[in-house]
Amino acid sequence: MLLAALESILLLGITAACLFASAGTLHWQAAWFVLCLNATVIVAGFLILDPELIRQRAGAEHDFKAWDAPLSSAMFVFLMLVPLVIAGLDCMRWHWSEPLPAVLQVLGATLFMAGNAFGLWAARVNRFLVKFVRIQRERGHHVVSDGPYAYVRHPAYAGGIVGYAGIPLILASRWALLPFAVGALLLAVRTYLEDSTLQAELDGYRDYCQKVRWRLVPGVW
Repeated sequence: MLLAALESILLLGITAACLFASAGTLHWQAAWFVLCLNATVIVAGFLILDPELIRQRAGAEHDFKAWDAPLSSAMFVFLMLVPLVIAGLDCMRWHWSEPLPAVLQVLGATLFMAGNAFGLWAARVNRFLVKFVRIQRERGHHVVSDGPYAYVRHPAYAGGIVGYAGIPLILASRWALLPFAVGALLLAVRTYLEDSTLQAELDGYRDYCQKVRWRLVPGVW
């Protein structure tokens, strides 16, 4: 748990550095709000998630798919880090575009919390939701089909897309939506590859796919 706590503190520090270094000032209320929302989600995760899952996600992974580490890193960069930097440059330093209406900032905060709540729900019911894609035979890996998994096959990713979409809106930066779009595309690619892996290697997953047809968005994909 200590390692997980340290990783969370490091993540908040990286988030703050991206925001305020690009902005060139600490006087940015929207950035402080983003940090507070992130901290709230982190604390909620420690309170409601299985401690064993928290330790698994913080520890070193092994036997994961070779494509996953670089893809996950690229997702993290484009979904989170680059939008923060672009927003700081756009809104506070160089003012590339007009700020977004306040109502969209409220919408962004709603999306951020709703997406993260959905993702935490997925992590709550699925103790196999580790950091990288692998079949966890040593932990009795099996199909999870309850909770949000009754609606989409990858609810943590669906929640991630919704949640990360809120950050450019909270920060009121149109330009920050561009790297987010790249990150969302990378996440969709990862969803496809993970789904293919599970269909090929996890007992019962193909039958589950017949019952829950949609990977991320019901009625779409």
